[in-house]
Amino acid sequence: MENKKRTEIAELGEFGLIDRLTRAFGKGNPSTVAGVGDDAAVIAPAEGEVVLCSTDTLYEGVDFDLTYFPLKHLGYKAVTAGVSDILAMNGTPEQIVVSLGLSSKLPVEALDDLYEGIAFACREQRLDLVGGDTKASMTGLVLGITAVGAAARDRVVYRSGARKHDLICITGNLGAAYMGLRLLEREKRVLGDAENPEPQFAGYEYLLEKYLKPRPRTDVVEALAEEGIVPTSMIDLSDGLSGDLLQICKASKCGARIYLDRIPIARQTSALAEEMHTDPVIAALNGGEDYELLFTVPLAVRERVMRLGLVDVIGHITDEAAGAFLVTPDGSEIRLRAQGFPEKEAAN
Repeated sequence: MENKKRTEIAELGEFGLIDRLTRAFGKGNPSTVAGVGDDAAVIAPAEGEVVLCSTDTLYEGVDFDLTYFPLKHLGYKAVTAGVSDILAMNGTPEQIVVSLGLSSKLPVEALDDLYEGIAFACREQRLDLVGGDTKASMTGLVLGITAVGAAARDRVVYRSGARKHDLICITGNLGAAYMGLRLLEREKRVLGDAENPEPQFAGYEYLLEKYLKPRPRTDVVEALAEEGIVPTSMIDLSDGLSGDLLQICKASKCGARIYLDRIPIARQTSALAEEMHTDPVIAALNGGEDYELLFTVPLAVRERVMRLGLVDVIGHITDEAAGAFLVTPDGSEIRLRAQGFPEKEAAN
């Protein structure tokens, strides 16, 4: 069997590498005037719209482990992270810019896999790749995604708009991505010295997908628009329900009550948590990287929100002085913390 020649990054140079990695991308959004090929992309939003822009950076050894993270999935996940920020502003993602810090240990063919994942996400989300940059990295692979989108000026949603009595809504289920990561780390640790490792993933495929290849909730933002609902505040769940809800409370100068028995947790999340002798509520509150949407809406639109079939109402907004608490089925209140499982204490 003929061995394929490993192509070193240095052989292509920066411009050759960018050309190799971006040549398969086309232009699909009308707001994209010019993309790859010049010093800057040219983007022209429609009249009455504003441009939204967000950047996420993922570092090898901090945000991902290439021992078990396929580069195709990493490319997809990086796009999801960027797109999710635009969605959380009630916007439509339209373009991305990709920046890479490259280690010499990676051949160009491996980067082809990374860009294949990025390309798949772009096709799925109808995004244009309009620029990029590459640099040498001494600390492993670094992947930066800048996402650009647009929204009607009067429909942009901020974290600061929640008001007393608003309903607190969540898409999807929580904690699955965190438990997927715990599963991968466990198998890596157990099989580290095995010659022919056979990881035990059976029955937990959903958790792996939620961690390795999370899907942005474009469907929810589109459904809200079709129903004519504009949330009063919104944030994407990258740091866990507890921490991200506290961000809304801080920005909106409000308090919150969420109810334990209303938090959606998948069966696989609960099953693996039990197997690992941990609490699935910890994963839901503090796990992070779910990339679901947490948002608030006026009480008057409750029926319309529930009719979407994509959302769970888990609580309501209160006065700032009342604080932010998780309410258990027996009526006990646990103050929400940004990190770690919240300690039980009396409400103010």
